[in-house]
Amino acid sequence: MITLKGENIYLRALEPEDLEFVHTIENDEAVWEISNTIAPYSKYLIKKYLEQAHKDIFEVKQLRLVISSYIDEPLGMIDLFDFDFKNGRAGIGILVKETNNRRKGYGKEALRLLTDYSFAHLGLHQLYCNISEENEASIKLFTNFGFKKIGLKKDWNRVNGSYKNEYLFQLINK
Repeated sequence: MITLKGENIYLRALEPEDLEFVHTIENDEAVWEISNTIAPYSKYLIKKYLEQAHKDIFEVKQLRLVISSYIDEPLGMIDLFDFDFKNGRAGIGILVKETNNRRKGYGKEALRLLTDYSFAHLGLHQLYCNISEENEASIKLFTNFGFKKIGLKKDWNRVNGSYKNEYLFQLINK
C-alpha cells in the first residue's frame, strides 16, 4: 500500500490556507540560492499558483507537497519537478523551513515517502537532485539515502556576484 504518512510527518497537497506559509518560504532570501529565485513573489501570484496546485503531475510536470507534523503544523515542502514520464525521471527538492526543525529526521522521512511514492505509484525509474557544493546537510541527507554523486557542474550558479559549483545526484530504482 502506498502511503504518504510516516511515523512523525505526513505529506499533503497544498491548500489555499498555505498562502502565508508558501509566501514566507518563497520570499526568504536565505533560500533563494537553492530555488534559483531572484525576486520576491507577491501574495497574488502565490494565491494564483495555489489555485492551480490541484492539477495533475502529468499535466504540469510538478508535484509540490507540504511536509506536515501530525498536529497540522507545516514544516516545509518537498517537490518533484521536471517530471518526465517518457524517460521515467524527475528532479526532487526539499526544504525544512525553520532551522530548529532541521536535523530531526523530518527531511529523511519526507524523502523516503516521496521516493517510495515516485517509484511505486508514478512508476519512475530515477530521481535526481542538484545540490550546491557548500550544502553539506543536503549532501549528507541524499547520500545517506542512497543517491550517488554523478557529476559536478562548475561555476553553475551565480550567487552574490560569484559563481558556485553544484553537484548532480541520482537515485536509480533497482
